[in-house]
Amino acid sequence: MKNLTPLLIVLVLLLVGLSVFLNFKNSTQKSAKTVFFKDISPQELNKILATRNTFLVDVHIPEQEHLEGTDLVIPYNKIKENLDKFPKNKNAEIIVYCKSGRMSIEASNALLEAGYTRVYNLAGGLNAYYESHYGIYIDPVTKNLGKVVYGNVAKTSLKLINNTKKEITITKISTSCSCTSATTVKKNLEPYEDTEVLVSFNPAVHKDDTDLGEVIKTIYIDTTSDNFPRIEASITATVVKNKNKSS
Repeated sequence: MKNLTPLLIVLVLLLVGLSVFLNFKNSTQKSAKTVFFKDISPQELNKILATRNTFLVDVHIPEQEHLEGTDLVIPYNKIKENLDKFPKNKNAEIIVYCKSGRMSIEASNALLEAGYTRVYNLAGGLNAYYESHYGIYIDPVTKNLGKVVYGNVAKTSLKLINNTKKEITITKISTSCSCTSATTVKKNLEPYEDTEVLVSFNPAVHKDDTDLGEVIKTIYIDTTSDNFPRIEASITATVVKNKNKSS
């Protein structure tokens, strides 16, 4: 029995040590919170951008045409050197994108390492975004000019977007009324290229009260695309007489 005593003491010490180690390990695992970035789809991106403020970052190299509303353009492999250009708040919502989604994954991990906790990666990058928005369309499809005083000419702009894999040519631009005119800055659009549509509205062109009150005017753009030969958009306005103007 006397010979067993030292062995029992050693065994007890080993058990106590193992217990302390396991408790420390469990405590460390509970206190350490693992943070991952989240992949989002193009549809989720649209919803986020439409409903809340976020920090949008393009990390593709070489530099590409960016999504509208992009806050920062930084090469994916230069994140750590440019952390001062990111929000100071580590809980700020950041969305990262590139062309295919590969570079943005590396950039997202770099931001996580820097301490950011709400990092989103656009899965598939701009390629996926464009494919999900396939087509030729005008943005916005309806533009409200608000109140327009009769006798004044209201001007605005829309965006014609060619989100297809083929080059298109604009063959004709027409409107539903002579009071409205439209033209595009470019006549030929490469795949995934866009151009500005310049619109002018003159409610007094008929020299009568035809365009007083609530009006809707339509813009038609004809293209060489087989699938999208005609694209339509409209402008709306409330035309009023200027009461302060002497007749």
